[in-house]
Amino acid sequence: MTDPDAGAAGAGINYQRLYEFRFQDVEQRARQAVWDEIAPWLHRVLGHPERVLDPAAGRGEFIRAVPAAERWAIDIVDHESEGWSPDIRRIVGDARHCELPDHYFDGILLSNFLEHFTSQEEIGAFLQGMARTLKPGGRIAVLGPNFRYCAREYFDCADHTIALTHIAVSEHLYAAGFEIERVIPRFLPFSFRSRTPRAPWLVRAYLGMPLAWRFVGRQFLLVGRAPAPPPGSGDDGAH
Repeated sequence: MTDPDAGAAGAGINYQRLYEFRFQDVEQRARQAVWDEIAPWLHRVLGHPERVLDPAAGRGEFIRAVPAAERWAIDIVDHESEGWSPDIRRIVGDARHCELPDHYFDGILLSNFLEHFTSQEEIGAFLQGMARTLKPGGRIAVLGPNFRYCAREYFDCADHTIALTHIAVSEHLYAAGFEIERVIPRFLPFSFRSRTPRAPWLVRAYLGMPLAWRFVGRQFLLVGRAPAPPPGSGDDGAH
């Protein structure tokens, strides 16, 4: 499925060139190796979901590595040359405008995406859509730069338009109907351009030492759960 209006330059920015410049000094295999450790960890945090959606997949570092039976990836840039597995369903387009099935997924990772939106209202509407596409009891993990801990670098990224903290995103998730299960104000470093551990054993060690997150982490991680429908609604999540 392709959104013809959401090409690399669809929103006034050529995102393909933007990300080529941003990650020009980052070796993609090393980046993937980091996510090969992070993705299974997040999969456990999400409750081992079988159907996983990544609405801002980029080159697919997370969705390639997550051990789920069914995997969907959305991105505004067509990373066709990245050698995708045929069992990953790819949608080239803007996740804010893609039609997704209701009550279908049981896990969503929303990574480094909300800070690109242009208003708080737009964030709220998008998260309501994510709640709608989750099964009752399904979980969403939201990862992003925490303005409280990286204010100096936050707007060095040309596509960052709105400042967010773990508290603001917690409010957004709750307003969108989620039950907040976990809030980690400091989790991962700010970006792959920072001094991030790259060796797999270092990443594994880091994920196993929450105390270290307090010193190195400048991205939040929040987990929300989609509630069951009210009794008598006729919506049991089976579609």
